Amino acid sequence: MTASFHPSDVPNIEAFKSFGVETFTENVSVVKRSEVIFVSVKPSVVPTVLENVRPVSDEKLFLSIAMGVKLADLEKSLSSKARVIRVMPNTPALVRSGASVYVRGKAVTQDDCSVTQKLLEAIGTCEEVAESMMDPVTALSGSGPAYIFVLIEALADGGVRMGLPRDLAYRLASQTVLGAGQLVRDTGRHPGQLKDDVTSPAGSTAAGLAFLEQNAFRHAVAGAVEAATLRCREVSGNK
Repeated sequence: MTASFHPSDVPNIEAFKSFGVETFTENVSVVKRSEVIFVSVKPSVVPTVLENVRPVSDEKLFLSIAMGVKLADLEKSLSSKARVIRVMPNTPALVRSGASVYVRGKAVTQDDCSVTQKLLEAIGTCEEVAESMMDPVTALSGSGPAYIFVLIEALADGGVRMGLPRDLAYRLASQTVLGAGQLVRDTGRHPGQLKDDVTSPAGSTAAGLAFLEQNAFRHAVAGAVEAATLRCREVSGNK
């Protein structure tokens, strides 16, 4: 592995060196030494970065995780012999529980897709999608961890209000979210069925769910995904 950094980014330079990565403060050296290159810079600087490495980009596979930068723009900034895949991971990749998707560019081979799939499945799940889906994917799974963190915080706040110690409330809330997600994923059952399994007639869960419905919980969460999608479309120029 090789990686490049801004010269002032000393913490990341040292962190990457600590697990054996060869580091540089310019990008051309990284591209020359690599077959697969992750483009993980701010969207606003992607064109400048890619134009800089264009002369050495022949026959290289570029995986871009830059939000809102479309395949056509990525390909235009590189050699016509470069291959480009657009990727959207999310932060749970840090604990190998990420949800990633990718879109293949026009010159990409099936072997390139297999390499991408293998790399991304090392940090969670991975699915191929059409580029038209990237904005709502970004809004759902890319931004989704932030929504879930707010949910965990709110669950814990409710527990504390009702008398639980805060550390216990956070542990219970986070494990509850983790377990509920695993139930949906592993059983293949509809979330509504799983919800009904927990809900007894006139019970405490029914009372809690009624409060959520009265306060437009579903509408708020679905609306967050819509608002984030629209913002992604503004950034990428899609309508």
